[in-house]
Amino acid sequence: MKKHKIIPVFIFFVVVLAAAGGIWFRCKDTGPAGKRVSDQKTFPQFHSETDQDKDGIDDQTDILKGALDYVATKPKYKSQYYNGGYPDDGYGVCTDVVAFAMKAAGYDLMRLVAKDVEQHTDAYDIDQPDPNIDYRRVKNLQVYFGRHAQSLATDVSDVEEWQGGDIVIFRKHIGIVSDKRNKNGVPYVIHHYSPWQRSYEQDILERRSDIVGHYRWNFGNESGEKAKQNKTTQNSR
Repeated sequence: MKKHKIIPVFIFFVVVLAAAGGIWFRCKDTGPAGKRVSDQKTFPQFHSETDQDKDGIDDQTDILKGALDYVATKPKYKSQYYNGGYPDDGYGVCTDVVAFAMKAAGYDLMRLVAKDVEQHTDAYDIDQPDPNIDYRRVKNLQVYFGRHAQSLATDVSDVEEWQGGDIVIFRKHIGIVSDKRNKNGVPYVIHHYSPWQRSYEQDILERRSDIVGHYRWNFGNESGEKAKQNKTTQNSR
């Protein structure tokens, strides 16, 4: 009898350890410390021509800075519903990194997604629209940015195509591309993945095989038409 009791318990602990190991592997930093674009002359940072909030800083830079400022508050990971949409208690999830980054540039992602869902419901797989939560779901943001942002390469070896302030979407995750790069020139990602995450800015792109989208919020495009996929001229100003 004792053996029959011990075996299920042993299997349970093996499964738990394997799951924890998988989360740790995805969240851990690997390789040497990266460098900011300002330290790498070969990778000039892209700057958009739009300054939505009129603060003297272009949108691309505002989005990048907004993401860094948000994670600097060290939000704790917890998925829950908020009346009013935006978390205000020090907790958050991956989509909040993007929402607060765009908010820093003068864009209310909650309002933008709600408007698009209302006008183009057939484009979204949503049974009952709810502005408070719709913009905080990765699958909805994939649809939204696919419709309203510039779609770029998902091949991380095309390093110059990846710029700080871009948006990267994984199968069940999302983040903002950093201006910090590893020794191969591949940028880090600013993201919030789990309660056990060691750092909010991590060198993970080369280790992920589930990248499903790479977008740039270019010129505040809200036309409702997917931007043409093309190479963007790098601006080193």
